[in-house]
Amino acid sequence: MKSAIRTRKQTIRNQMLRCRDQMPESQKLVYDEWICESLWEEVVSRRVKTMHTYLPMGSEMDISPFIEQCLEKDLVVVVPKTLPKRRFENLILTSLQALENGVFGTRFPSGNHIFQGMYDMIVIPGLAYDTEGYRLGYGGGYYDTFLAKQNNTFKIGICYPFQKMESLPKESHDIRLDKVLSSFDLEDGNNR
Repeated sequence: MKSAIRTRKQTIRNQMLRCRDQMPESQKLVYDEWICESLWEEVVSRRVKTMHTYLPMGSEMDISPFIEQCLEKDLVVVVPKTLPKRRFENLILTSLQALENGVFGTRFPSGNHIFQGMYDMIVIPGLAYDTEGYRLGYGGGYYDTFLAKQNNTFKIGICYPFQKMESLPKESHDIRLDKVLSSFDLEDGNNR
């Protein structure tokens, strides 16, 4: 049963990566801009002071303008450095220019300023999300391990329209997010 779930997950991952890589740049820019604006609305409405987020790589949603806005407004922005054994070292970001290259094509802040406090909000990357708030990541388990310890933090996923699915295969370690912002809402005219 577990192997069937893992096979289905991998099939979805491959499909989503292909779709994301093939998206027209003009369409991607519109969706990315909408997501950045929507994330900022979440920050303002939730009075976020400390946020954990990913740094975009490859064809992921480019939330760099949103991150830049957070830094300009003096929010504490924390990003992960990927370590062995499905662990993150969570580092304080002060500039999108002072970055080092990490494993799997990731980047992390120079300076090694480790953050050990609590987060008001966590922005989580993924390849697919379902209507219940579950996500499908890249398969490394890093975010599942990290999120399992973030019970009281608002967890938000972001995705392109094709990444939203009715249901995803789930395992016991999968963590449900509090909200998923989909640029699908942009197409519908809905703003969820």
